[in-house]
Amino acid sequence: MSSPPSKRRTRASAAPRQTARIGGARRAIPRRLESAAARQARAGRILAVLQSHYPDAHCALNHRTPLELLAATILSAQCTDQRVNLVTPTLFSRYRSAADFAAADPAELEELIRSTGFFRNKARSLIGMGRVLCDEFGGRVPQTMAELLRLPGVARKTANCVLGTSFGKAEGVVVDTHVGRIAMRLALAPTARDDKDAVRIENDLMSLFPRDSWTFLSHAMIDHGRSTCSARKPACDRCPLRSDCPSAESITTR
Repeated sequence: MSSPPSKRRTRASAAPRQTARIGGARRAIPRRLESAAARQARAGRILAVLQSHYPDAHCALNHRTPLELLAATILSAQCTDQRVNLVTPTLFSRYRSAADFAAADPAELEELIRSTGFFRNKARSLIGMGRVLCDEFGGRVPQTMAELLRLPGVARKTANCVLGTSFGKAEGVVVDTHVGRIAMRLALAPTARDDKDAVRIENDLMSLFPRDSWTFLSHAMIDHGRSTCSARKPACDRCPLRSDCPSAESITTR
């Protein structure tokens, strides 16, 4: 026997709604009745547009070695890449190896990275990272997800960035604030609760895009977030993805 209409409506209204930051506030994103096949086709078109508009997309953190990228990515938590790039020239001139980080004086290191925020926690992570690299990996940055995740201050976002950028190994998609926001606005993360649900967003993106595009996809979406699809004032009128973005109309008509 089917449930009474009133109960069906109650269950439907109680279902969690996806949200993303639109115009600086968290708002429900438009629901889209879309089959998995249609979403897959739309993802293919989106990737083609990103490849056309951001052919040189790359990691914005300045680095010369995997160790420098690892350290810079740890510093980038809750901080802009631009700010990190202001700090790292001096940092990398003083700490050139894992052993240098392992032996760092906490107070000196904290002072060097103070402007990146959460500097005490980050200093502990950098020192701990150096010690684990020296103790377990011969001072070299490992090249597997499991090994990278053993390092202090390293989660999947950092590990994905290092593996994809430094070693050309696509193990996942880097989901930062830009990627999370854009994935939700483009309705490419149907299982995610909101734009902070990084695990589900990453899994959804990995299921939609070919593995060899994952590293590029992360960098291109970040570039797109900075240049066009910003959190507060997305430029939908000049967005190359507008025709495949179910959020464009709701943002531009607010």
